[in-house]
Parts: sequence; structure tokens; C-alpha cells
Amino acid sequence: MINRTILFDLDGTITDPKVGITKAVQYALRSFEINIDNPDDLCKFIGPPLWNSFRDFYGFDETQTKKAVEKYREYYTDKGIYENILYDGMDIMLKKLKDQGKMLIIATSKPSVMAQRVLEYFNLREYFTFVSGSELNGDRSDKKEIIQYAIEKNNIKNLSDCIMVGDRKHDIIGANGVGIDSVGVLYGYGNFDELTKAGAKYIVKNIAELSELLF
Repeated sequence: MINRTILFDLDGTITDPKVGITKAVQYALRSFEINIDNPDDLCKFIGPPLWNSFRDFYGFDETQTKKAVEKYREYYTDKGIYENILYDGMDIMLKKLKDQGKMLIIATSKPSVMAQRVLEYFNLREYFTFVSGSELNGDRSDKKEIIQYAIEKNNIKNLSDCIMVGDRKHDIIGANGVGIDSVGVLYGYGNFDELTKAGAKYIVKNIAELSELLF
């Protein structure tokens, strides 16, 4: 792989945030008297923009969505953000990519400030040139906008030199919309059918395969 600029999704791609995110969603939904006992039922919240998820999955209007996001952050900001696991071998791969002179960029629907905290918690911030995420008010949460923002801010001209790595269809669709190649990873929260239909150029099963592809 000759790509010198690699954009990474965060949740489900670099870390496994299942516990923290699903508990935060449970906490938010309880404020609407919606009780979801099985956290697996809330894994659909991992990947898509949070604001969209409350609207799409529960039919919340604008006021309800704003309240749900606020309640979610009550739990997530101080506790849920740390109920998170770094995928085994991810730090080693990122270091090797950086040492090879690759430009690594985070492109996540998570608010930039939250993404920064996750990277710092796992001692990964030094590997990334730039963190492109959404705003706390939900602006710039579409993955195409996030990728485009990263490209513009880093003055990247040669799109053929870039590739996006992610675990959900939003990552793949966003990359295709901007005009860059993409890698779908199956160790996260998407599946082969989702990533294939979205148009991923490459699909890998694990971090070992991802490393082989990117080096």
C-alpha cells in the first residue's frame, strides 16, 4: 500500500467503546422512561452521529434529541468515555505507520474534544497529525463533511494518496463521497454485507490484515 495519508475512524476502529456508549445511551433513554436491558441492542449507536441516532432509532424530535444528547453526555463525559478498550495491537500498528512517515488523521463523528480525550487516555495522540470530528452541537457530524474538513485543513491535494479506515457504512460512504479509497474492518461493529454494499474497496478481518494492507 503506497498511501501516505491514512484517515481512521475512532469508535469500533481504533478502540472498542461498547460498554461506555451503550451505558450512556441506556442512561439517556431512561430519562424518557425507555428501558433497554440488553446493551447489545444499543450497539447500533456505535458509529453513526449521535444526534441522528436518537432521531432515527427512537423518532425523537429536535427538543427530545437535544435532551437525550445532554443526558448521554452526563454519563459519558466523566465515566463512559473511559469504559473503552484499545484493540490489541492497534498502538503497535499506529507507531509503525507513523515511523514510516505516514500522515495519520482521525476522522470521527464523535465531537473532536471527546476524541482528543480518548486518544490522550490511550497515549495515542502523538501518532495523529490532526483530529477531525463533529462539534458539540452536532454540526459537521456527517462523515463526508468530516473527511472533507480534514483534507482541507491539512491542504491535501492528491486524493489518490489517501485512504479511509472504518468499521461502519458511514465511513465508507463518506470516503466515496469525497473521492478517496476506503478499508472496511470487520472486527468493529459493521459486517461484511454492510461494508460491501457501502462500496468499500478493501475489507479486512482483523488488525493483522489491516497492518499488512497499510504497510
